[in-house]
Amino acid sequence: MLRLFPAPKVSLLLAVSWLLMNESMSAGNLLLAAAVGLAIPWVADRYRSDRSHPKSWGTTLRLGGAVLRDIVLSNIDVAKRVLGPEAAIHSRFVWVPLDLRDPHGIVALAGIITMTPGTLSSELSQDRRHLLVHALHCPDEAAEAQLIADIKARYETPLREIFE
Repeated sequence: MLRLFPAPKVSLLLAVSWLLMNESMSAGNLLLAAAVGLAIPWVADRYRSDRSHPKSWGTTLRLGGAVLRDIVLSNIDVAKRVLGPEAAIHSRFVWVPLDLRDPHGIVALAGIITMTPGTLSSELSQDRRHLLVHALHCPDEAAEAQLIADIKARYETPLREIFE
């Protein structure tokens, strides 16, 4: 059954999204929603090299809460900096060394950094041991060290617990 429906939750999400985007429950749209929901996961499944499942759901939930909190606080900080004097912004690229080795964890880390206003992950080194992060405000080496420490403690450590 899993070969026919490799990702039933994704299929359902795609079908519902299709119906919501088209704002119609006509017979034709129901059939197209079912086709999209079944076809996309089925075709995409053959391109997945490996699968990963969280090893700690409690840590996953705590990380999710921390990320949501950081997004809200970062939005406030970025708004103050953008609407304030230009001198309040000192952007910088920072290479963050990674202890995280699981590719799913690295992708999650890059996504979390990018979703948090004021930071953007922009490149992963060839050896996957460093992630290049652009920070909107990182005026000196002390701020750079603090940014690295925050990313490692707040995001990388829980992601290692979840994926490794």
